[in-house]
Amino acid sequence: MYNSYDEAYKLSVENRDKFWGEAAEAVQWDKKWDKVLDDSRVPFYKWFPGGRMNTCYNALDYHVENGRGEQTAIIYDSPVTSTIQKITYRELLDEVSKCAGVLTSLGVKKGDRVITYMPMIPQAVTAILACARIGAIHSVVFGGFAPNELAIRIEDAKPKVVISASCGIEPRGPIPYKPLLDKAIDLSTHKPEKCIIFQRPQVTAPLIEGRDLDWHIVMKDASPVGCTTVAATDPLYILYTSGTTGVPKGVVRDNGGHAVALKWSMKYIYGVEPGDVYWAASDVGWVVGHSYIVYAPLLYGCTTVLYEGKPVGTPDPGAFWRVISQHNVKVLFTAPTAIRAIKKEDPDGNYLKNYDIPSLKYLFLAGERLDPDTYHWAGDLLHVPVVDHWWQTETGWPIAANCMGIEELPLKPGSPTKPVPGYNIQILDESGRELGPDKEGIIAVKLPLPPCCLTTLWQKDEHYVDSYLKEFEGYYVTGDGGFIDKDGYLFIMGRIDDVINVAGHRLSTGGMEEIISTHPDIAECAVVGVEDSLKGQVPVGFAVMKAGKDRKPEDVQKEVVGMIRSELGAIACLNRVCVIPRLPKTRSGKVLRSTIRKIADSKPYTIPSTIEDPEVLKEIDRALKDIGYAK
Repeated sequence: MYNSYDEAYKLSVENRDKFWGEAAEAVQWDKKWDKVLDDSRVPFYKWFPGGRMNTCYNALDYHVENGRGEQTAIIYDSPVTSTIQKITYRELLDEVSKCAGVLTSLGVKKGDRVITYMPMIPQAVTAILACARIGAIHSVVFGGFAPNELAIRIEDAKPKVVISASCGIEPRGPIPYKPLLDKAIDLSTHKPEKCIIFQRPQVTAPLIEGRDLDWHIVMKDASPVGCTTVAATDPLYILYTSGTTGVPKGVVRDNGGHAVALKWSMKYIYGVEPGDVYWAASDVGWVVGHSYIVYAPLLYGCTTVLYEGKPVGTPDPGAFWRVISQHNVKVLFTAPTAIRAIKKEDPDGNYLKNYDIPSLKYLFLAGERLDPDTYHWAGDLLHVPVVDHWWQTETGWPIAANCMGIEELPLKPGSPTKPVPGYNIQILDESGRELGPDKEGIIAVKLPLPPCCLTTLWQKDEHYVDSYLKEFEGYYVTGDGGFIDKDGYLFIMGRIDDVINVAGHRLSTGGMEEIISTHPDIAECAVVGVEDSLKGQVPVGFAVMKAGKDRKPEDVQKEVVGMIRSELGAIACLNRVCVIPRLPKTRSGKVLRSTIRKIADSKPYTIPSTIEDPEVLKEIDRALKDIGYAK
């Protein structure tokens, strides 16, 4: 369709109605849209208003009706249970239709919310698509999230039903989910009417009579139901992401724009065709899992890999290469952390010698900064393009990428290449002026955002504006800083707020600080993200003890780590806490977090003119050296 990247990009920003109108023709509509973009209520733009469709129909029924019924839709590969299962489009449609029937029988209807709290099993995909089938709004919570975090999401989304499993399975063994779910429901003032529990053989969960239902039993007697037509602008799902205050933000995704952009992206960004095997090595609880394990591959007619395992340890650093070889994966999409973990365990790439992977065409990486060393190591080992690309939970699909299905541009280590068509990226200074090439500033997207991006925050329109749009009128502020070079390549230099990226997972340091501050012996604290060779960033805590508290630093550290694990779960991985006499602050009382980060990362810094006492920076430096940071 496009002769070059420049042609596609120019059309997308100069004639967006034509660009997205043509892309939307690939989606099956019950009623065609009245217009491509409704900009009558800025900044609340609506894509394809008047259009009616069903996302599940586009992902399943359409393909079965058009000859893909016997094609494999999902390859479930679970090294932690020694299971490989292939599910065809027809089989998946049958299961989804029955699950939708179960939800309907429980009174779930269009617009109702359903939370899924599931491990990486086919039933998770079934539950998600069943919600889409009947117009219910799903909200997936990462399986194993701490009860407090799950409770916050139950409180906000107010689900009629929660779908969960008896356990998740890690290399060290099963993790029971039911106790976590029960505690979360106890903590929440909103109580779901029913919970559907998929009992796994590794753990049998006790069910609460009258509230809990066994997945196998209700599915056995279920009557399948068809698709409910919804407006293109109706919500498809809510996905919670970290907020700078520690309170999760419920990103709302619509049906129409979501389907259009994701289906377009499979061909033009990832370079795949219907029938190809596509593997996003993520989790359905994260945005990558929503977009590129579940929706985009199925919308486009691909085979998607659902992997319940790790890059190393299940059983060894050759796990990814085995999956690619065994299932003829064409594109692997994962996080740099996964590649760094493999590299750490197998620096010479010896495990790859056990497998032939001629099917692999591209390795796409996203979720955190791709360091040049990892980029070169992966490229030299695999002999395929290593494509760094950049996006966010809020956008739902890439903001910047090398669009391999349009034109393969030269790669530059450290850059996710150029803006994806539809994203008018600008670099702004602190006053909102657009900067020229090679000038570092705030990365923003000129409104309107393209299809698939968040339309608002769940029941918080004002918070949506305040969080993303208020700082610079007419722009979505990404929260990242960086620059565009003279060739038009984008470079991401890091966050400009206190949300850090740990192994591809966004975590709020503000939320961690709120938890630490409840420790009875701690007067004040700060948490910053520092560079880590394996995980990209890790949180490091700084605690100032209350006067008269003579505690051993190691005891305080142990207690704080335990508090964080209890409230946020192990994924927060705050394992280092410095007990210091005071925090570096400005005279107005602002903690100098950016300066602490630079000290920890051994980067040059200037002592701020507003600092209250420069000597405190020496104390920070000593404390960081004691725990292995700062040189």
